[in-house]
Amino acid sequence: MYRKILLPVDINEEASWQKALPTAVTLCRTFGASLHVLTVRPDVKMPMVGAYFPKNFARDAKAAVIEAQHAFIDDQIPADVQTQSVVVDGSPWEAIIKVADQLEVDLIVMASHNKRRFVDYVLGPNSEHVVHHAKASVMIVR
Repeated sequence: MYRKILLPVDINEEASWQKALPTAVTLCRTFGASLHVLTVRPDVKMPMVGAYFPKNFARDAKAAVIEAQHAFIDDQIPADVQTQSVVVDGSPWEAIIKVADQLEVDLIVMASHNKRRFVDYVLGPNSEHVVHHAKASVMIVR
C-alpha cells in the first residue's frame, strides 16, 4: 500500500516526532516502505535577514543540522528500516508539501503538537496546512 513515507521532524522538539516516529516505523515495516526523514530549517538567505549573520553561517548551520539529523536517525530509527535524510530550507508546511511531491511519497506521517491558537487544538498550524494542500495521504498522530 505504501512505498515511501515522509516523516517531518524538528530534532529540537521531541513532540514533533515522539509519537509519529513509532507509527511511521511500524508502517514502513508492515509495507516494506522507505522512510524519508525531513527537517526544515528557517530560510536565512533573504538579504534582510542574512546580513545579520556571519559569513558562511547558512552553510555551517546546514552542515550542523545534517549531522544532527544523521545522529537522530542512527539513534531513533531501527537499522532494518531503509531511511533517507532530507534537509531543506523554508516554511515548514510549504517545504513538507514540496518534498512530498518531489519524492513522490505515498504518505506523510506527522505529529500534531502545537497548541497556541484555536485551530492548533485541532491539528497544529503546519499539520493543518499540510492536510489541506498535500497530494499524498496525511496521517496525523496525536
